[in-house]
Amino acid sequence: MKIVKEVSLINRGGFEKSQEWSVIQSEIRSAIDLIVYPTGASNFTINPARHGNGVKPIKNACMTALQENFGWELETKITYATRSPGRIDATKRLNGDFFALEWETGNISSSHRAVNKMVLGLLRGVFLGSALVLPSRKLYAFLTDRIGNYEELEPYFDV
Repeated sequence: MKIVKEVSLINRGGFEKSQEWSVIQSEIRSAIDLIVYPTGASNFTINPARHGNGVKPIKNACMTALQENFGWELETKITYATRSPGRIDATKRLNGDFFALEWETGNISSSHRAVNKMVLGLLRGVFLGSALVLPSRKLYAFLTDRIGNYEELEPYFDV
């Protein structure tokens, strides 16, 4: 699988220039590079049928790579609000703090919730940083119906 675009939405403080961010970014890129599809294949290929591919097997391959190769925690429950905003798909501990990664597998409303969950963690000082992985509009057509995607979320980046 390949990364088409990387966008930094919030850059405050020195974290983006830190060695920790460099390692995390490398681990995320490596985990994405390791994704093969369909499961058991030797490379990443998409069934070129509309809605002909599941998103969870693709996500699960990345999550497994992060956990097994780089020691990330999966489905991390962190309470940083009056009610839990839900588990974080993957977290990396950094000196008692977390870096959060969400992988989009739901519709566009789910994408907004994932962003809100990560921003709340940043505002509360629980996360040092966070990342959201989204399919592109080009890949979107071949995935589960109405999956959140980069082009549909992009107009809200300023928010």
